[in-house]
Amino acid sequence: MKIRDAEIIPLKIPFTDGSAGTGLMPQQWTHLDVALLKLTTEDGVVGWGDGFAYHCAGATIAALRDMVLPLVIGAEIGDIPAFNRTLQRRLHLHGRYGITIFAISAVDIALWDIAAKEKGVSLATLLGGRVRETIPAYASLVRYGDPGQVREYTAETVGRGYETVKLHEIALPCIEAGVDAARPGVKVTTDVNCNWTLEEARALMPEMRRLGLYWVEEPVFPPDDAETLGALQLAFGVSIASGENACTLVEFRRTLPKIDYVQPSVIKVGGITEMADICDAAAALGRTVMPHSPYFGPGYWATAQVMAAKRSAGLFEHFWIRPEAYPDPAIPLPEQGMIAVPDRPGIGFEPDPEVLESYRADRWGPVRPISRCPPLRHARPRAGIRSGAGGEAAPDPRTGRG
Repeated sequence: MKIRDAEIIPLKIPFTDGSAGTGLMPQQWTHLDVALLKLTTEDGVVGWGDGFAYHCAGATIAALRDMVLPLVIGAEIGDIPAFNRTLQRRLHLHGRYGITIFAISAVDIALWDIAAKEKGVSLATLLGGRVRETIPAYASLVRYGDPGQVREYTAETVGRGYETVKLHEIALPCIEAGVDAARPGVKVTTDVNCNWTLEEARALMPEMRRLGLYWVEEPVFPPDDAETLGALQLAFGVSIASGENACTLVEFRRTLPKIDYVQPSVIKVGGITEMADICDAAAALGRTVMPHSPYFGPGYWATAQVMAAKRSAGLFEHFWIRPEAYPDPAIPLPEQGMIAVPDRPGIGFEPDPEVLESYRADRWGPVRPISRCPPLRHARPRAGIRSGAGGEAAPDPRTGRG
């Protein structure tokens, strides 16, 4: 394939989550940021992808526009994994992680979408064939920081047929409330988002074992400290999950031997190429992949397709919020805790033009091939895309108060 055009479509979609609590992000979170990418080949085939953009849309879009896409426009691409590695090599001075890899992820997803469409098959078929038509999902709740709300929303998800529920609670009373609200047989996990100190983790892990948690996710900072995560799992007999903040197979090779569950995020890890490789590496070690997928653009669809093709894939993460709109209204939402994998050609994502127009956050000019790029100069901030820093002190995990 040869890429003729690229268009970046930033979206801001309002959502509600029912929370009066502390939230998950460094600042108030009311909108889903989507850095949507549309690639078009010389033959007119369109592929869709997106790179991680929550509170960093401007940075991801700038990396796409100024660093990655100039290497893509006009390129003849016959081997997508090889091209992914070429992009990583060409841009390695910017780091093979974070914003650079978020942008490469968007391109990689769009290229695989095109490749499957050119063959007239779904991505799962292109990756070697479907091993399942439906995928069990778990409900991923936001952090409420209030035992009553935790109990209410845990019960709601169980009533919708979910057999696994993930909390994002860090205080013991809230975690206990979630476990109490789940009927017998329903598995409960909690994502700590690195909020515990090592001392707090050592104090609280016996409580997690007592409560029978399915896993504890990213209990301490830094989340890529594989030795510490492995030591906590070994010492307390509670499964550890981690990986949503890791990029490329190289980083996962350090974590895979140490913990039970790894969590690549297709729009953060390097796209479908890296995620498929991680699934294969996990299979070789007998590990289970629990992908990170709290989003609703192409990454959601790509995650379902990879999971349909890889036996090492476990549960699909469904973010328990209510967006005002979905980029593709045909999104395969879970029913009775199961997702039906789309069988459309490609990843299955076909956005609604009216949604794109209604929720477009900014407009960017055309991307030029690297040979015609002007000299680099400092860019002024662009209106409509913001990223923030800072945050509030985390509540004490044992009391729930700041």
